[in-house]
Amino acid sequence: MKWNLRWAAAKRDIWRPSQLKVAFEEVGFTPSLSKVAALWSGKPVTVRLDDLDMICTALQCTVADLMEAEPVAAAGGSEQEDLRRAVGESPRAGSGGRPVPKQTGSTGAVRRSLPPN
Repeated sequence: MKWNLRWAAAKRDIWRPSQLKVAFEEVGFTPSLSKVAALWSGKPVTVRLDDLDMICTALQCTVADLMEAEPVAAAGGSEQEDLRRAVGESPRAGSGGRPVPKQTGSTGAVRRSLPPN
C-alpha cells in the first residue's frame, strides 16, 4: 500500500505535522505530536480504523485518497506468468500444491473410495 497522507494534507494547504495536529484536534482527534510526525514521515505499519476515520474527517478525504494499492513484486518469476497460473496449480509435482486424484482403470475414470461410516 502506498501512504498518501502528505498529498491529502497538501490538498488542504497543510504542510507540516504541527498544522496536521491542529486539523486533527478540530475534529476531536488528539494524537501526540510524535504519533502525528510518525504518520507524516512514513508509511505506518498499522492504523486503527477509528484513527483512519478521524484522519479522513479532518482532511475531508476518503480512505482511497490516503491509501493506494500497489502491485506486489513476485519473487523469482514474471508477473504475467503468475497471473496465468490457476489458483492451487503447482508448477511441479510435490511442490505443495493441491492434491490431484490418481487416474485408474482402462477408461481413465477417477475411482474414489467411499468415506468411512
